[in-house]
Amino acid sequence: MNYTPLRHIGSVVWKHDPIQFTFFLTRKCNARCPFCFYLSRKNEEPAAELTLDEIRKVSASLGRLLWLAFSGGEIFLREDLVEIATTFYKTNKPAIILLPTNGLLPDRIAKQTEAILMQCPKSTVAVKLSLDGPEEVHDALRGVPGAFQKTMNTYEKLRPLLDRYRNFELGINTVFCAANQGRMDELIRFVRQLDGIGAHTVSLIRGDVADEGLKKIDIQAYRRTIELLETNLKERLSGRYRFRGARLKAAQDILQRRLIYDTRIKQRRLTPCYAGRLTLVLTETGDLYPCEAFSALLGNVRQHRYDIPAMIKTDPARRMICSVRDSACYCTHECYQLINLLFNPGHYPALLKTYLQI
Repeated sequence: MNYTPLRHIGSVVWKHDPIQFTFFLTRKCNARCPFCFYLSRKNEEPAAELTLDEIRKVSASLGRLLWLAFSGGEIFLREDLVEIATTFYKTNKPAIILLPTNGLLPDRIAKQTEAILMQCPKSTVAVKLSLDGPEEVHDALRGVPGAFQKTMNTYEKLRPLLDRYRNFELGINTVFCAANQGRMDELIRFVRQLDGIGAHTVSLIRGDVADEGLKKIDIQAYRRTIELLETNLKERLSGRYRFRGARLKAAQDILQRRLIYDTRIKQRRLTPCYAGRLTLVLTETGDLYPCEAFSALLGNVRQHRYDIPAMIKTDPARRMICSVRDSACYCTHECYQLINLLFNPGHYPALLKTYLQI
């Protein structure tokens, strides 16, 4: 039971222990994507990244996790990525470890991914490769000539790991924006023919970005995209997920995309948000937030002896978390909508109906 998602069933009722932890490991990146909401954030007083020893203290303060998501920047630029992942694996026993990457470092990514798979055998380790369109579109959006071919090289190096490690998931993530919305059908067809790809996530552009024009999307184009993804998922379910509960995950994917579309159309929150209660976000410099909106700072771990549970129990942090819960803010972030769906019994009838239709 140590690493199984089932141990978190109690969080459906008791929403007071963070089970999804997102850690932005670094601001360093070898791409210059105009839709990146993280690197476009103003950082007037840059501080040093948390060291491995500091990260170990943070990890020791946390309980068991359902979902550990690393982010950045490009996470594989951290030389100690394997040690960081292993620290959380041994201490917090996450059911899922998510490793998103732009795929520009094929050899390093393959080597470090296999090391993490070896060190974390009881967690599902999911690598998500960024792919934002056909070659010319992807290279332009990533700001790196040859980015598409490097990502495909990374895919070729990672694909054999699927045969050697049952806990490995390999997927694709696409940022849906104005520059690529007209090429989604083509991209989805391309991804579908890639052997071993378990999931293709299409994320709506969000946050403050360098090129605001990219946010002028056709929401009906997004609707057509998620409908195509849904059709593909139903047709190929048996080969798309390698872990138990695949049909439930597929049903959740379908409902999540529909919820995101409805949220964008109606421009308001459509389901309770558990940010700060079930989810937390840590930056590379130690700032702690309820979510990736980065608008409700709970404090910095360096000023609180790296004790996150103690931090979120302080009166200021409690008030901040309550303000997020009661605010009118809304978002289309896939990771948070996942938690909001799976841990809200109000969604279970629709989830069951979708599950039975697959």
